[in-house]
Parts: sequence; structure tokens; C-alpha cells
Amino acid sequence: MTLYKYSALLLLFILAWTNAGAATALHNINGFTSTNDGIVEFEVLVFDDAGRVVATGNADLLEQHVDATQIDGQGRTILPGLVDAHAHVAGLGFLKTSLDLTGVASVDDAVTAIAQYRKDKPHTRWITGRGWNQVLWPVKEFPTAAHIDAVVSDRPVWLRRIDGHAGWANSVAMKQAGIDADTPDPVGGKIIRDDNGHATGVLIDMAMDLVEIHVPKPDKAEGRAAIRAAVDTLLSEGMTSVHDAGIDIVNAEIYMSMADDGDLGMRIYAMTGGAGDVLDAIGKPIYAYGNDRLAISSVKLYSDGALGSRGAAMIEPYSDDPENRGLPFWTQDELDAMVEKANGMGFQVGIHAIGDLGNQMSLNAFENAQGGEPSPLRNRIEHSQIVTLEDIPRFAELGIIASMQATHATSDMNMAEDRIGPQRILGGYAWRRMLEAGVTVANGSDFPVELSNPFHGLYAAVTRQGRDGEPDGGWYADQALTRAEALHSFTLAGAFAARQEDRLGSLEPGKWADFIVIDRDYFTIPAAEIDDIVVLETWVGGQQAYVREAIPE
Repeated sequence: MTLYKYSALLLLFILAWTNAGAATALHNINGFTSTNDGIVEFEVLVFDDAGRVVATGNADLLEQHVDATQIDGQGRTILPGLVDAHAHVAGLGFLKTSLDLTGVASVDDAVTAIAQYRKDKPHTRWITGRGWNQVLWPVKEFPTAAHIDAVVSDRPVWLRRIDGHAGWANSVAMKQAGIDADTPDPVGGKIIRDDNGHATGVLIDMAMDLVEIHVPKPDKAEGRAAIRAAVDTLLSEGMTSVHDAGIDIVNAEIYMSMADDGDLGMRIYAMTGGAGDVLDAIGKPIYAYGNDRLAISSVKLYSDGALGSRGAAMIEPYSDDPENRGLPFWTQDELDAMVEKANGMGFQVGIHAIGDLGNQMSLNAFENAQGGEPSPLRNRIEHSQIVTLEDIPRFAELGIIASMQATHATSDMNMAEDRIGPQRILGGYAWRRMLEAGVTVANGSDFPVELSNPFHGLYAAVTRQGRDGEPDGGWYADQALTRAEALHSFTLAGAFAARQEDRLGSLEPGKWADFIVIDRDYFTIPAAEIDDIVVLETWVGGQQAYVREAIPE
């Protein structure tokens, strides 16, 4: 494939961008946008100097905008900017500077990486990182502190599992945290122990806090640099808006400062982490801050843990661990109270729920807070991963958004049915059943749990396959989405989930001109190529936010 740098198309885009005061007409394009009436195709996109869409249509539209700066799109495909409805922006940025164990194939490979990181960064006070996943290893057992101690015994090491719901510590870290055989399991957490009752080094969910309170916190400058690095990556992958699921007060202050300085390159819809101090400090929802680059108007709560670490709360025991039903984080009364507090302050609530009990408790909390009726706040369940078939219709009855992540299904398919068996899996990753019940499904990635590239999610949504093309025909392929449904879930449904559909999520008149230019036609290429789509340009509010220097012809 021939590559060229700074194409004529790019030069025209730059000229148009700098020609302030005039509308811009991008023509000779292969444009698509999802709307409430389905996919709309167009050949011309007109947007004004304020960065709002004026019109879309065929070539005749140019006659109505003869004074506009005209750009020949050279037949390229245009889509609305993509929306990731559940992710962790700073987490992605910090992953670039910490130990990344994503994809390591065995505990020995993980230990080798830890040893190399220690060698490369000899002055690091704590070695921190993320990404290990014992399900991918030949021996699918949790690692131990002794594994790390063999290569690092002079400083604490703390490594989060890929899903963020388990952590792996060495002996120094456990000693600093005061964890020994007498340390009780906290509510909503579990200390993995050996046959003699000694902590092995793996902590599940709330037990992770025992170590994490001792890990040095990054300062604001480091946090800002991490967010900037993450945003640069996300723009290059075609995202113009991200729902950041669980920020602390420092993160909120950084976002507001970046928005004030014009340094927030994309749109962030942030959820405060919990209904406690962060929510109280913010006090009231923040909408359309910094020229509509920032909103802090939602609250992220947890009902349970994750499936891979068997922390997801299940109504019946795990099929592969019959003594274990997972870990509800709260009683029903406690969860109800947090939802009622946040909703009472005007904040939308998104509850992390993986297991069928976690989802049921979340639905119960919303039903109680909403009086059994849909709420204008459009409360959400984040992940909505394993749901009883009887509970799926309750999402629609209560107006609850199912904020789901397509790549979770293809990442989990190697263990999910082992965990919960062939009957409960029918309510797992059940995108089609959700849609047929009238539920709004907003898609995302949960990065850095998964890779951030949204085209991987679009591919998984359409094929129900891993990037290796397996399994043949797709995993529970009856739950796959059409290409139009998948695009809707990554655009307009995401905007709807943030109550921003009046200005984001589609290329319709009056909305922000957030769009991307891609290297092939999403709707006509073989499904196997969807995850290979390359983003050439990303525009936010009618301004070029990213351009690929080398563009495939």
C-alpha cells in the first residue's frame, strides 16, 4: 500500500480550517450518519464557522452555499465522531508510563516483564501497572506474591488485573499495607489465602483498597499529562467524545482547568466516583462547560465486581466454583440510598453491574428511586453484562440505559460460559435481546480494560468474533448487531445516554460538526475488515483535531 504525506486533501482541509468567518462545504464524500429514523447518506456536509452542521445532502446543496469554502473530499468516507460510553481516560494515559502487562501469556512472562521494568526504572519507589489476566495463562490460577518476590523484594509492587477488579502485590506491598493472616476480608472484597490462611498476594475488589491507599498519588501536572496523552490517542482512533466512568476531585479539577485553557481536545462526559466526597464537593451538575467540551453530571456507583475474578455478584453460585456467589458491594438499602442521594441532587447515576444479582440490585435501586417510572435523568447500568432473561424488559420499563462494551464479549468468551453455565449465558452480553426489548444500548470499550480503538468494538458488535476470526460464525451470533445498529450504539445512542443527543451523536443541522474521515467504506467492506479501518482525520466542532501524517491511498 502506497503512503503519502500531507496530501492535497489535507492541505485543503488546513486552508478551510484557517479561513475563519466562512461556512465550509465538504463535498464529493461518502457520508453516513445515524439518526432516529435510521442511516442517512450524504455527498455534501456544510458546517458554519461556529463549528455547527448547517446541512447535509447531495451535490445540489452546493448551489445553496456558493459562498462557502469548498473542499473536495476525494470520495472519502465520513462518519460522525465516535462516542465511547464507558472508559477511563486517565487510566489509559497512566498505562503508557507504568508497567503494561496486557496480553502476557504466562505468569513467567509477567515476572520477566516485572524484572525488566525494575531494571529500566531503578529509582521508582513503587512499581505499579495493570493488564495481567490469569485466564490467558496455561495454568489459569491467580499468581502469588512469591512470584514477584523472586525478582523484586526491595520495594512494593502493585499490579491491577486487566479488569481492574483484582490486584497482585508482592510481600513488601502487603507488609506496608499491614495485611497478614489476621486481616479480615472487607465488605465487598476478598483476600485470596492459601490453605494455611495466609494472604497469597491477590486482593479482590474492595480488598484492593488496603494496598491502594498506600500507593503514591500522581500530582496534577502528571494527571494533566496523562489525560493529554490519552486524548491524543483517542482522537487518532476516531473518538470525539468519551464518558469517563469514575473520576476523583483532582481529576475533575484537571478537566475544568484544561477546558478553561482550551486544552481539552475532545468532549468528556465525566461521572464522579461514588456518591460521597467527590459528589459533595462538586455539589451540582456541570453541563456544557468550556465550549461544550466538559460535563460532570453523572455519578458512578458499583454493585459488584468482575466475572474473570469471580467477584461479579450472582443469584446462584458460579458453575465452576459452587461455593462462591461473588461479592455484592452494598446491601440493597445502601445502594438505594446512594442512588436516591445522587438523583436528588440532579445527577444521573450509572451503576457498574456484571453479575445477574448485581444487575438485579441495580434495577431495584432505580425502581425504588424512580417510583417505578422512567426518569428524565436517564439512569444507566454500566456493563449490564449477565442479566436474567426476566430482568431484561425492566431496563425498558424503567428507561434504564444499557451501557455495554462489545469487546467484553469477545474477550470473555473463553471463560464466561465456564463461569455461569449454558442457561445463564443466554442473558449474557445479550445486545440483540436488549434491543428487541426496547432498551437503548450505548456502546464503549472500558479502556484500558480493553483496547481503546472503537473499530475493534464495531467489529466485535457485528461479528461476535475475536480479531483472529474465531469462532467461525461468531459466539452466540444471534446476539450480533447489524452495522447500522452498531454505528448507532457508538454515536447517537452514546449521546442519548449522556442527555446530549440535541447537539452530539449525529451530523444533523444545529449539532456540532464532530466527524471523522476513514480510509474505507464501513458499510460495504467485508465484516472482517471493520477492525482494520484507519482514521485519517478527526474534526471536533468544525476544527481539525487530528490528521494522520501518512495516509493510505
